[in-house]
Amino acid sequence: MRLEQSRNILRYVTGVMISLILAYSLNWTLAYVMPVFVAKLLVDKPVADKQVMTELGLSMVATVIIALLVTNGLAQYPIIMLTLVGILMLWAYYLFQDQKWNFFATMLMISALLLPYLGLMQPVIALEVGKALMLAGGGAVVVYGLMHWVFPSQPTRMPSIEEKTLEQVRQEQQLKMKESYKALLISLPAIAFCYFFQTTGAILTMIFVGILSLQLTAPKSVKLSMFLLMTNIVGGLLAIIAYELLVTVPWFPFLVAMMAFFTLSFANKIFNQPEKAPIYAGIFSALLVIFGAVVASDTKLMDVNFYTRIWQLVLLSVYMISVSTLIEKWQSRNNVSDDSGPPVLPA
Repeated sequence: MRLEQSRNILRYVTGVMISLILAYSLNWTLAYVMPVFVAKLLVDKPVADKQVMTELGLSMVATVIIALLVTNGLAQYPIIMLTLVGILMLWAYYLFQDQKWNFFATMLMISALLLPYLGLMQPVIALEVGKALMLAGGGAVVVYGLMHWVFPSQPTRMPSIEEKTLEQVRQEQQLKMKESYKALLISLPAIAFCYFFQTTGAILTMIFVGILSLQLTAPKSVKLSMFLLMTNIVGGLLAIIAYELLVTVPWFPFLVAMMAFFTLSFANKIFNQPEKAPIYAGIFSALLVIFGAVVASDTKLMDVNFYTRIWQLVLLSVYMISVSTLIEKWQSRNNVSDDSGPPVLPA
């Protein structure tokens, strides 16, 4: 068991650092997203089987298709585009509830929200960003596969799958659709506001809406939104510390050594404390996103980017949590009234 944990840590640190060095050295558009994808894949997908690789390949194809749709005139019809975005979001919510397809759902959500919005401003930008996302995602898949080839995971015994009746399958599908519609009802008004008013900083806002609303399809969605808020705040604070250290010592080898220290520290926490792994993984992802976005930018306004990100996240969390709470209370009241049934008269 100890040997397997050491192998997981070594695979994680090596994979994240290879992707980080490539991203920060080449620095193409959205390059800083590549280490985030690698870190997520190495935690969420411990086994690189055929199904996982198929999911990753489909996520890249979906990104390209959305970018091509935007650049081929769809941006001229905002109502049609928003309708298509809503359909893609609904599909992403449904798939996200299946552990096998959560990464594909995340990529689909980001692409469906980000690329059409950019297409409204300038279709060429949407195509370039689509290519950049595909490059970051494709690079992450290559690094992920390479790490599992160099550090192969031990074969695990698959748990026996209990056969479900058609009624059970139908009920599960209905529940998934119900949660998907709820998440769409909460998030679509915010997306429509950003589309029609094209507010400043709407790109980050839409990404936050997508990520937060994905969590609303899971049980205890309100607690998950609060959890995401706290992990982003802690990750942002660590990103500020990392940036201030980099300003003090503006040397690329120092940047690599500093990020290797952060990666190794979080890898030990993630794989040695699996019950708290989502917390540490969330904090580290926030650190990579905020720090990478600022390092890749020309202005280097770390404080502005950080406080803008956190302020948007706070507002969206309050909105999401409030609306979700109201919907859940309304649903619980309806369930109680439906279950009560007509009064039984005495014989």
